[in-house]
Amino acid sequence: MKAFWPLALFTVIFLSCRQDPVFEADYYRCEEIQPNENNDHTNHFKYQKVLDDMTGSGVPGVMMTIRDNEGSVWSGTSGKADLASNINMAPCHITRVGSTVKTFTAVTVLLLQEEGKLSIDDKISSYLTKAYLQDLANAGQLTIRQLLQHSSGLYNYILNARFQTASLNDLPRVWEPEELLSYARGKTAEFRPGTDVQYSNTNYILLGDIIEAIEGKPFYQVFEEKIFMPFGLTYTRFAARDPVPDGIARGYVDLYSNLELINTTHYSGWDYFTADGGLISNAYDLNIFMHALLNGDILTRESLEDMLTWQAPNVQEEDGFETAFGLGIFRISTEFGPAYLHSGDAIGYFASMVYFPGRHTTITWATNGNYGKIDEIISSKGAMEKIFRDIFN
Repeated sequence: MKAFWPLALFTVIFLSCRQDPVFEADYYRCEEIQPNENNDHTNHFKYQKVLDDMTGSGVPGVMMTIRDNEGSVWSGTSGKADLASNINMAPCHITRVGSTVKTFTAVTVLLLQEEGKLSIDDKISSYLTKAYLQDLANAGQLTIRQLLQHSSGLYNYILNARFQTASLNDLPRVWEPEELLSYARGKTAEFRPGTDVQYSNTNYILLGDIIEAIEGKPFYQVFEEKIFMPFGLTYTRFAARDPVPDGIARGYVDLYSNLELINTTHYSGWDYFTADGGLISNAYDLNIFMHALLNGDILTRESLEDMLTWQAPNVQEEDGFETAFGLGIFRISTEFGPAYLHSGDAIGYFASMVYFPGRHTTITWATNGNYGKIDEIISSKGAMEKIFRDIFN
């Protein structure tokens, strides 16, 4: 998820971040991942160079895990988890991974379908009240599948300038789902349901609400029970449990596109209680999840086929990959064949998880910096093409 901030309000952040706290090394201590194996990996130096190129270009810190077609796993880092405290990034550090959570949300909904608790072709009005859906254009006719595939036409609340201004005027504020939905109410639908696909965070707020309506508990507790614990995602948790946990890598933004980074660790509070963001994890756990998902270890074959049923947008983005939308996942066309992915932004953080079916290779990375020049290094089409090329060539 990404905010689009008015220039006039940049000084609010600058003045509040001028003095960064300094922590002792123990604050960031964590259980190491593969402490003695990476140096012996055949491609260790090649993979490490991918990360060092990023930090050498201005990214504060980055972590990456690569699982190849032979099942070998490499996890590495470069740069700093905390600039003021001079703490090196480690593979076991935790970080915000933003909208990658949407794949977890989609998987949870498909697991509920496997349990017979819903059908993704049900109307969402079967689970959410008329009053709750009031003034959300298209909502009365939408199916769960259309929310999952972003084919609902629902307005994306995060693009509302009123929301952006309200968020900037109170950066540490913690938002409730209903408050966020208010910025989508009364907005014209982007298109008739099913006739196009367009990314909208509003879809995934409603999916979290549906999970809670069915299970009678917070959606993130359902994630823990159905995904985090069964698949050993020991570093993964949701922000609602502890919004800024001890040991989380500090987040930084390049507001002025000059690589003078500003600490924004505490400024990601609008997705702490919604299923469109708010996940805390690391590249290692994201790799376990993505590999298990795309290798058929989480969902049945039928559910995975549903997830990987693609719809292309009527108009492709000019500066991005050719993209098609699945259920909580995307397919992009690359020079190394199709890849399935989901990426995510929070303020000061970025993460991406990518699977190449033709190569049976999973690549996940996360950074504790974004916006400005940093995005050109970590998340742009050119940046991803460089990462893939450097790994596969």
